[in-house]
Amino acid sequence: MPKLIATTVVHGARRGQSHGGAFLIDLEKQAVFQTIDLNSEAIEWFGDEGGRGLRGIAFDGDTIYIAASNKLMAYSQSFDFIESWQNPFLTNCRSIFVYQRKIYLASCGNDCILAFDLNEKRFDWAMQVKSEHFRFKPLVFDPANPDGPLFINKLHLDTVRCGSGGMYIAGLNTDGLLHFNGKEINMSVELPAGALDARLFRNGVLFNDSHAGVLRYTGDDEGSEDRGMAVPFFTESDHAAHDPNATRMLKRGYARGLCVLSNTVVAGGCTPAGVSLYDLRRNERLMTVTFTRNVRMAVNCIEVWPWGDQ
Repeated sequence: MPKLIATTVVHGARRGQSHGGAFLIDLEKQAVFQTIDLNSEAIEWFGDEGGRGLRGIAFDGDTIYIAASNKLMAYSQSFDFIESWQNPFLTNCRSIFVYQRKIYLASCGNDCILAFDLNEKRFDWAMQVKSEHFRFKPLVFDPANPDGPLFINKLHLDTVRCGSGGMYIAGLNTDGLLHFNGKEINMSVELPAGALDARLFRNGVLFNDSHAGVLRYTGDDEGSEDRGMAVPFFTESDHAAHDPNATRMLKRGYARGLCVLSNTVVAGGCTPAGVSLYDLRRNERLMTVTFTRNVRMAVNCIEVWPWGDQ
């Protein structure tokens, strides 16, 4: 089985306390090893989450890139800190993705996507996702120019992925997976409220249904498929519709963090922090590796560890 790497945030952590970290997960041994323990006090402490914890993960050569709320950090394979970079329009970062020598970052606070040039080590492109009356418009701007978008957090962007077909973007309030073709932003797939980590997969879409505590796949593979597998610790009462989002994230069973291992097996994260393997063909959860029973610690991002036993 492959090893995984996951990042976490500790909701409600106070100054001086650990508020997140990075973990290596050995699925074969069902063991977890913490590699980064984040306790810096130089973060924003507003609300339940604020600047706490670590977010998206990406790899380039021998370097691990991990996003915090307002910075991009580089680490060696042995998790020695190398360098970090910040930008005024990178606030409450969620997802990051490497494509063609750039890291794309979803800035939740400013409703925008930023690009970090891996060769020049600087932010060199950005795009605000503007929404009006269920229509979306790309507003490209220079992240080095102070005249960028304000802190609005209207769409709560949490996902960015790129490929030859364009850029795919999603958030809690986008109502679906958006497609940017270089000129326009259009709705690619409509999704239920509370969808996180959405991505095209096989002939459909894979995502975490955070409101229902379920990992879902819906598509058209050898007929119509609709898969829904509850994350561990989930009970229906944990996700009442009237719960505010901040409260809901502290309930057992909140689903966040998603990683594809094969054409049929995927990994998903949850609260309290843990990672489960799901078999889409059999529509069942295969196993769960639990980090903690502390309901305040949640998984943010999961990726396959690319260096085997190293």
